[in-house]
Amino acid sequence: MLVTSATVSLFASAAVCLAVIALDVARGRSIKVLGAGSAVLFTGIGGYIALVDPGLSSAAVKLAVDAGIFLISAISMLIRYPFTLQYALEAVPAETAAMPGFTRANYIITGVWTAASLLMMIGNAAMLYVPGLPIWSSLAIAFAARNSAVYFTKWYPEHQKARYGMAAAGAVPTT
Repeated sequence: MLVTSATVSLFASAAVCLAVIALDVARGRSIKVLGAGSAVLFTGIGGYIALVDPGLSSAAVKLAVDAGIFLISAISMLIRYPFTLQYALEAVPAETAAMPGFTRANYIITGVWTAASLLMMIGNAAMLYVPGLPIWSSLAIAFAARNSAVYFTKWYPEHQKARYGMAAAGAVPTT
């Protein structure tokens, strides 16, 4: 949204999601809940802005996106299929996926991403409702939350391998 309007940015984001979905399907992979949900989310918010409220602020758009990603992530856990599980199942052998710690690790990783999106929502809500805050404060929260989740996603599988030894080396997905 720094180089074009929110509407164009959202529709471009939806197009990227659809391209990734098409690439996954072409490679014989499953359609991911996160990708499909994000495509619907970006299209829905973009349509809302285009048809209903073209003056929606950047902070409100970011809040809506973060809230949508939070809901996708949280709902994936509530329906007992954390969104990271789809990616992990395609990246490891079947015997690894059958290990007891595998699903638990995916719940933990999805939980970290859910918490990160919640923190990003809080940062964007602060920008909306506390107008005196400098813009960098919201960016710092988003950057820290996202990067912490990325770091954890890379660190946690290695931690589990070290904790349980080589017998469980494949019990969690690697990035």
